[in-house]
Amino acid sequence: MHNAPAIPTSSDGKSPRDRGPRVPLLQRLLSRCLPATASRAFGRRNDGQADGAAVPPPAASAMQLNLQLAELVYAHSTEAMMVTDEQDRIVAVNPAFVHITGYAADEVIGQDPALLNSPHHDRGFYRDLRQAIATTGNWQGETWNRRKSGESFPGWLSIGTVRGPAGEVLRRVTLFSDLTHTKASEALIWRQANFDGLTQLPNRSMLKDRLAEEVKKAACDNRTVALLAIHLDNFAGIHESHDQDWADRLLVEASRRIVACVRSTDSVARTASDGFTVLLTGLHSADRASHVAQHILHRLAEPFELDTALVALSGSVGITVYPADAAPVDTMLQNAQQAMVAARQQGGNQYSFFTPSLQKAAQQRIQMVRELHVAVAERQFCLHFQPIVELATGRIHKAEALVRWQHPERGLVGPCEFIPLAEENRLIGEIGDWVFKEAARWAKQWRTRHCATFQISVNKSPAQFGRTQNHAASWLDHLAQLGLPGDAVALEITEGLLLNSTPAIAACLRSYREAGMQVAIDDFGTGYSSLSYLKNLDLDYLKIDRSFVANLTPGSHDLALCEAMVVMAHKLGLRVVAEGIETVEQRDLLVAMGCDFGQGYLFSRPVAAEVFEGMLAAAC
Repeated sequence: MHNAPAIPTSSDGKSPRDRGPRVPLLQRLLSRCLPATASRAFGRRNDGQADGAAVPPPAASAMQLNLQLAELVYAHSTEAMMVTDEQDRIVAVNPAFVHITGYAADEVIGQDPALLNSPHHDRGFYRDLRQAIATTGNWQGETWNRRKSGESFPGWLSIGTVRGPAGEVLRRVTLFSDLTHTKASEALIWRQANFDGLTQLPNRSMLKDRLAEEVKKAACDNRTVALLAIHLDNFAGIHESHDQDWADRLLVEASRRIVACVRSTDSVARTASDGFTVLLTGLHSADRASHVAQHILHRLAEPFELDTALVALSGSVGITVYPADAAPVDTMLQNAQQAMVAARQQGGNQYSFFTPSLQKAAQQRIQMVRELHVAVAERQFCLHFQPIVELATGRIHKAEALVRWQHPERGLVGPCEFIPLAEENRLIGEIGDWVFKEAARWAKQWRTRHCATFQISVNKSPAQFGRTQNHAASWLDHLAQLGLPGDAVALEITEGLLLNSTPAIAACLRSYREAGMQVAIDDFGTGYSSLSYLKNLDLDYLKIDRSFVANLTPGSHDLALCEAMVVMAHKLGLRVVAEGIETVEQRDLLVAMGCDFGQGYLFSRPVAAEVFEGMLAAAC
């Protein structure tokens, strides 16, 4: 054991774990283990009686008390104590030694302390330790020792020397403790500080350390480092619609797919509740970064299956590279984040490289979020309405309500610019409630003045589902207060919501349907369509996305797809609305295939409520 390693403390004892002057106490307590000459050096005869010539009776009495106290310490100390003689053979151990090492006292008495040496240390370490003891008589530090079972354990070791009158070595006194639990706690604390508890991936702190190190290496090797910020675009809405355990399992599965897209030498970290960051190292160019980004997007877009349910996710990836963009770690993280935001603003499910112009855009985005908070508080919104026409007759039966932001300086701001920000910053609920109530107000007015069966459609964001369990009830109560039936307002939901449907979402939609409110699937055909969801959920309308209508020509593939969707919807008892109709030819083709309703610039752009009322009055 006089060979145990200092983990990084020196023999001078200057350590926060310094045990202090313990050896003098042991010199008194262990005098029973010493020869007569040594006993006299401590003021005692070999028979244990006080030496009258050297120590007066009162002092002898005090020393006897000290020895009794020392005996208690020796027997009950939680630290192992071991005494060796001048030939470095063990002559005494205490009960704590037996407990920690597993050796009984009679198994080690007379043995070389080297039986406790651990393979964690090489011969050089033990040689230096012996040299230090021979030179100074003392040594202390963190070491690894070995139990009787062969298991190595960390400990704090302190070695002192008891010398005779002529300075000769009489005994070596060793104290050591078992730091196994302490080290385990320290390791747990370190892991919690540097790794994400859910995915077990490095966290932001660990990522920053690795990024700083890799940038230094890249500078020396003339290589490129790429940083990819990844956001799970629709995770927030899915999270609010499911319990925490379900959402956690989805995150873990997403993290595994991302990790599978990179090399073992790269790093993946979880840096946000719905975001990850990938560090690609040792690159010759930035081309690999784009390839990895494409691979990640492809894997995230594949449906996730949890508890037999299919879940659709998509990702937005921002990329920044060193040395082309910047070197400071915090700057690179900001650049990747700004590029990721740009990818989201372009519709998601894509990647974007950082450019200097994104810095300006990021500042503008921050400012817009501040202004949007003010807009929500001051209700700086209005509704525009786009007619939905019955294709067979050309009459206006319905309208879609589209929100606009009446910005005090920029004028009217379209929903594409601020709705994603509202969803991200949890403002969509308040905006959605206002849109519903305002649409209901206009529906009551127009039903009274123009058409008793007129209906207004409002879009409901996936992020609005799951906000509160009684959210459906609050909207239905509002209709009742206005004296409106449920079918005065229809809800338009996205196809992705159906794919990510939960019992809670199904129950919410069922509450609307039971109250007479109708439900439409918007942008149908652009996601992972599933007939089972159309069959199992109570729906009324299917809206064909404008991307199919835009290229609608005789004999085209889009014509075949539209015809198939119309036939399928009718078989399921759904009526069909075609969006984005801009030409007479498109309208006629849709009429010929039996499409029920149409919406688009051919009939009208979205217009202010007063203008739309004039159109409605003329049509009726």
